[in-house]
Amino acid sequence: MTPPRPIALSDDHVARIESADGPLYDPRWRMLEDADLDLLADRLTRGRPRPIPIFAYGSLIWNPGFAVQGRRRATAVGWHRSFSISLDHFRGSPDRPGLMLALARGGRCEGLVLDIAEGTETQSMRAILSRELVAHELADNACWIEVETDRGREQALTFYADPVGTQTARLTVAEQARRLARAAGAAGSGAEYLLRTVRGLAEHGIHDDYIWTLQQQVADEIEAATGVSRE
Repeated sequence: MTPPRPIALSDDHVARIESADGPLYDPRWRMLEDADLDLLADRLTRGRPRPIPIFAYGSLIWNPGFAVQGRRRATAVGWHRSFSISLDHFRGSPDRPGLMLALARGGRCEGLVLDIAEGTETQSMRAILSRELVAHELADNACWIEVETDRGREQALTFYADPVGTQTARLTVAEQARRLARAAGAAGSGAEYLLRTVRGLAEHGIHDDYIWTLQQQVADEIEAATGVSRE
């Protein structure tokens, strides 16, 4: 892995992206209710150790949204980050589609294990599953994977490892950058998501060559489209 490079993408770049209207979720989805979330949580965590470990590699690093008892560095064995899920909702729209981060087979992915605070399992699992899986159509996108931590090898629950039931996009890094530099929807822009992710990784001393290359290219794309330049 090469030494960390400066973060080229900035708040100024993100501010240059025009907002866009679009649906927050796919209108065809059947949304998960509390009872569905509790059944899914039970299926995923029954017989598993406590506290429940969540492997975070993207937005869960900078915005977990649940009660965290402890954090530790972890490496997912046999996985790598990939902006491979196509979005026409949330941080994308039909006219300005976006991309969502997932885990793809091969390589290694540094992230964090976030332990759910004991005593908050019901509320925390509802919060995680309603945010990550959203609908019945996406409910199979949770699985346990092997990670390496300072405790050795262990299992952690993660999301969108080899995603199913989604529209995938096999794009080069340059193509991903062009899409993310323009993507916007009801939840904001693709560039904003990428910036918050790269900053979250940097805050924890995690460097991913792919993410750093992508944010550099997204910054270049926004500059080319808007005339903004880095100082």
